[in-house]
Amino acid sequence: MPPVAHPQPGPKGETVWIERPHKARLRGWTDPEAALTITPGDALPVAELNGVRLQSWQGPRDPEAWQTVSGQRHIGEPELATAQPGRKLASGLVMREPDGRVWLVSPTNAYGGYHTTFPKGRLDAGLSAQANAIREAWEESGLKARIVAWLGDVDRTTTRTRYYLAQREAGTPSDMGWESQAVHLVPLAQARAFLASPYDRAVLDLLERFLSQQEAEFRHDYDERTESSDVEHQNRSRRARRLPRRITLSDRYEGCLLGGAVGDALGAPVEFMTRAEIERRFGPRGLTDYAPAYGGIGRITDDTQMTLFTAEGLLRTWVRGRMRGLASHQDVVRYAYLRWLHTQGETAADGIEWALEYPGWLYPHPALHVRRAPGITCLNALRRDEGARNDSKGCGGVMRVAPVGLYTARAPHASVASSFELACELAGLTHGHPTGQLAAGAFAALVHVIACGGSLDEALDEVFGLLPRYPRHEETLTALQHARQLAHSGETPGRAIPRLGQGWVAEEALAIAVYCALQAHNFTTSKKVFYWPSITMATRTPPAPWRVTCWGRWGACKPSPSGGWRGWSCAM
Repeated sequence: MPPVAHPQPGPKGETVWIERPHKARLRGWTDPEAALTITPGDALPVAELNGVRLQSWQGPRDPEAWQTVSGQRHIGEPELATAQPGRKLASGLVMREPDGRVWLVSPTNAYGGYHTTFPKGRLDAGLSAQANAIREAWEESGLKARIVAWLGDVDRTTTRTRYYLAQREAGTPSDMGWESQAVHLVPLAQARAFLASPYDRAVLDLLERFLSQQEAEFRHDYDERTESSDVEHQNRSRRARRLPRRITLSDRYEGCLLGGAVGDALGAPVEFMTRAEIERRFGPRGLTDYAPAYGGIGRITDDTQMTLFTAEGLLRTWVRGRMRGLASHQDVVRYAYLRWLHTQGETAADGIEWALEYPGWLYPHPALHVRRAPGITCLNALRRDEGARNDSKGCGGVMRVAPVGLYTARAPHASVASSFELACELAGLTHGHPTGQLAAGAFAALVHVIACGGSLDEALDEVFGLLPRYPRHEETLTALQHARQLAHSGETPGRAIPRLGQGWVAEEALAIAVYCALQAHNFTTSKKVFYWPSITMATRTPPAPWRVTCWGRWGACKPSPSGGWRGWSCAM
């Protein structure tokens, strides 16, 4: 083929000539075994791939704006550094589709001696390795990436390059910049045939090792489920001998979620009442049992609804990751929240059709298709396709993330920090203020530690060590420290809880819940004690005249009158 001009101009606006153009191969978009080649400006025969649209994405025009580009995430990666003088730092990524194929680029005129490689580039001053990798991928492939995991570092000829695993979330390969003359989508099994460089093959080794570890985790989960079944068999034998039953992790999950739902339903009738109004209706002791709300007894509110959709989103992320090798918690949980939004009679600017195309098992339940005073911040953020463009630290983010702590407690290589950061990310889908996100992270971390067998005080110690690592943590840390101090001070609940706030904002809601969990140990309804193998903390507000707390391996929990302050519904 004769030379052709690249449709994208060079760095100085000059025409860039491709001396040996590639021939496009555009058949097989939906075939995971097909290898494709896209050349600059190609008209693609499909509008989307694996549920993500193939449409142009415009990166930031201001170089400094790349530092805050979306798609970065906290993944606990080590510092990128090199001890060899003269070696530069660089970053790149491996963008993998859910069908298992990976994206590669062919540098224009085989620049640097590379016929095909992964997107990468030297670190520019002021950019993080993640931001740099996202920018390089967009410039070289036309695709917008979201970081999923750190794969490792590779020492190349002149650089130490950090590589990330990423997924495509926008863009189209037809928009590749002047640096690339072709973009390829190839099955992982064929990638080595495209990559001649030993450095790129080392990156493939990192990817295959990462995927192998994920497979090992899958087998670990299977073994753990088998072990759980063995425990149930032992419990049947123990019951026959009238011995106390052993508590399984699934028992703790059920206790946690059920405790939160109970606290939610108990407080629903008084959610928007003042203390004086509560006492006029229920007497000086306040509410001591379920009361009518939303046309019935024991009806949950939007708090439990969104908690369930959080859990569903996390489960679907896990399944998608095991089936397809790649999944984003933020994206899949956001789609779960869009399904919740639809149950409230609302529509979103974008994504609702995809969210409802595979509705799953939770969305069809008629009992969830009711409006129970949903938070305005959550509704507004989900209606738009822009996420949390607000400065809200309302309690709508923290109240729904208990499943995050349960989810990470089961992951073999997950840590308290990973639970914290995932909850921050999910709260950030609707709440833009750092406190609204950090309080959610603290809550999930508490649940994680307790689910793994720790006490609440031990969990608080972990969180107190985590929070100072994050900017603007002071409000959340101070509120939790105050809650613990008051719980051990001997102050009566009627005096202590108002000092923690009213519970409308995230750090106050969490502090009140922690205080109540440290104070109460049983839960009584209709003069009957219900025992749950739980690790649950539930305080219902705003403004509940009492607190509800379920706690411990076997928890007997009862309501305790404590005034008319506003609190929150949190399951731990």
